[in-house]
Amino acid sequence: MRVIFMGTPSFAVPALQALIDAPRHEVVAVYTQPPRPAGRGLKLTPSPVQQLAEQHGIPVHFPTRLLEPHELQRFADYRADVAAVAAYGLLLPPEILATPPLGCLNIHPSDLPRWRGAAPLHRTIMAGDTVSACCIMQMDMGLDTGPVLARTAYPVAEGTTTGALHDAMATLGATMLVDVLDRLAIGPVEAQTQAASGVTYAKKITKADQPIRWDQPARDILQQILGLSPVPGAVTKLNGELVKLFMAQVAPGDAGKPPGTLLDDQLLVNAGDGQALRLTHLQRAGKQRQDASQFLQGFAVAAGSRAENV
Repeated sequence: MRVIFMGTPSFAVPALQALIDAPRHEVVAVYTQPPRPAGRGLKLTPSPVQQLAEQHGIPVHFPTRLLEPHELQRFADYRADVAAVAAYGLLLPPEILATPPLGCLNIHPSDLPRWRGAAPLHRTIMAGDTVSACCIMQMDMGLDTGPVLARTAYPVAEGTTTGALHDAMATLGATMLVDVLDRLAIGPVEAQTQAASGVTYAKKITKADQPIRWDQPARDILQQILGLSPVPGAVTKLNGELVKLFMAQVAPGDAGKPPGTLLDDQLLVNAGDGQALRLTHLQRAGKQRQDASQFLQGFAVAAGSRAENV
């Protein structure tokens, strides 16, 4: 089949590579976000998807508005059977959704209708979900409301970060996408309407999600840390300095001491429920991420001091 691929970040790269490698399908064009400033020199840098597409000689487009008449015509001129979408970053208007005969299919890394929206991976981990799923969804004009053509459950192991879930779902979604397209090449694929119950929304991650409140239960704080790892990182203050936290472990605490108290000089921080968190991976401003032993070599913390709310 002739496929238009629409995606931008690293999450979408395995799907594009899988389509390039798929013998039954031809990627006739790639749509992605425009190059953005990156690095210390703020040099314009193509998206990971653009870089992969150009390596394979695939035409790449990055329109800012798909509704422009010339953009609609160019999209139609590719005569694609289907559009495959993975974290594209631009809303698809009804004119685009209706153009390919088989519509537009989206890789969505959550157990729809749970965690519709912008940040399903982060919210899955932050909520402490123990089971998630990856779905291939027929896109409509709603927010991740379309019928599901394929769903694969995925157990979320204890201690999983958003970064680890991201990589697993990207690989799983790529395999599922090719499988669905292979089946569509033969005939119709049954789609399941999403349930009306169990709907939750994965709001975009903002700076307001980052600060830790040490009066919360240790398990809740742990899921916040894991859910914001590696980007953007949960934050607290140690010795008055802003520090990002990426991994931690729940440990026994001291209900007689205030939340945020350092119970030793090895980064054991008291939480609000009588338990504590052993901080294991951290980063000071302007420094590289370090494990706890490296961090403490240049940043001593005293037992009895406080991790402060930001």
